[in-house]
Amino acid sequence: MLLYKQKKTQPAKGNRMLITITVLGSAGPIRFLVNEEDLVAAVIDTALKSYAREGRLPVLGTNLNDFLLYVPYGRSDALSPWETIGSQGTRNFMLCKRPQTEKMVVDEKSNLAITRKGGGSWKAWINKSFSLKISSH
Repeated sequence: MLLYKQKKTQPAKGNRMLITITVLGSAGPIRFLVNEEDLVAAVIDTALKSYAREGRLPVLGTNLNDFLLYVPYGRSDALSPWETIGSQGTRNFMLCKRPQTEKMVVDEKSNLAITRKGGGSWKAWINKSFSLKISSH
């Protein structure tokens, strides 16, 4: 009597490889298996899910569009999400948060546009506001 069924082997859609992704600001790298034909976007998604499942800090979120994947040595630009991971010739990568673009904040009283980055200095903003309101003779 057969008590278990054997799994059907599916044809491999490429060679599998173990990759290491270092997350900027995290204590250690993440390692997992991917197919060489997997897209960079899918690898970023898998890395974010693995990172969250392990309960690592800092909390990154799950939106893969907020992150860029780099080859730590050799290339200075981020990988395109549509490239295949196996085309890089390496198994080590670095995951970084995408830089936030500057936002324009408009002061309604003086119609002054102030560029503000994510954690801008409130002291600089106050000094700039006061210096604009003081008139010199």
